[in-house]
Amino acid sequence: MKPKVVLTHWVHPEIITFLSQTCEVIANESRLTLPREEILNRACDAQALMAFMPDCIDDDFLDQCPDMEVVGGAMKGYDNLDPEACEKREIWLTNVPDLLTIPTAELTLGLMIALGRNVIQSDQYLRAGHFAGWEPRFYGKGLDSSVIGIVGMGAVGQALAKRLTGFDANLIYYDRVRLEQETERQLSVSYVEFSHLLSESDFIASILPLNDQTLHFFDDHEINTMKTGAYLINTGRGSTVNEQAVVRGLASGQIRGYAADVYEFEDWARGDRPRAIPADLLNQTDKTVFTTHIGSAVEKVRFEIAMEAAVNITQALTGEIPQGAVNQVSRI
Repeated sequence: MKPKVVLTHWVHPEIITFLSQTCEVIANESRLTLPREEILNRACDAQALMAFMPDCIDDDFLDQCPDMEVVGGAMKGYDNLDPEACEKREIWLTNVPDLLTIPTAELTLGLMIALGRNVIQSDQYLRAGHFAGWEPRFYGKGLDSSVIGIVGMGAVGQALAKRLTGFDANLIYYDRVRLEQETERQLSVSYVEFSHLLSESDFIASILPLNDQTLHFFDDHEINTMKTGAYLINTGRGSTVNEQAVVRGLASGQIRGYAADVYEFEDWARGDRPRAIPADLLNQTDKTVFTTHIGSAVEKVRFEIAMEAAVNITQALTGEIPQGAVNQVSRI
């Protein structure tokens, strides 16, 4: 019998065809996130699972899937997937670390421009029928000559810096691990302490992973330390920013705008996560730009991500060490 693989979310038909050569594939034909109970019903006797950002794979889930051999994450960050829970059951956990980098950097840059130049507000003004020709409205801030701070200089942070070099901006960054000086020179970035970045930056891009050290990395203190009238953009993980602190910062005028592609309610691994984006934040329509976690939502890229996850799954099921393994399994 072919091993059974469950796909929790929609993928391109070519991915299903590829997996069907060696597996019985249980696909999600819709574009919706299935209830956890339905996924468990499908996966309880499966040998493999292709997981996506909304999935929470933990001890409780895996206890109900005794035949599971591999969880293939179609994502870069795997905050909602528990490597230790997988490892102690001799289950491979894999991810796709590289393909999301450039699309996420592009979106971060787009959000930065949309926020600073009041793109959404101007669009809404026009669609409401108020525009009768040029008038002195929606003056914002451009990237030219601005100080742009990048918090988190991993692959995405470096890709963003590379794309910002043509804007004639002053690029500074903070990370727990400083880049090599030659890399800093190539990217035209300067390392600064976090407090300096907060107080000097006109735009701050937060591109942090979520862990115990980065939970609410941007809280009331950090937001109140930011340069008055600065903009904050979050494309890392939702819970690295305290959204209620953002509400307070916007209300007080400490920060001028906030843009995000990621949100606290998405971080299923947090037992105390909020269940929705704060209404007070959504109501700040003249100071915010929000997208629906589309950092990697480029057609070609999403196809490649799912295909790489599928390859990881087939490698694990045939006894190989999967190329995207993030844990160790001793049965190999």
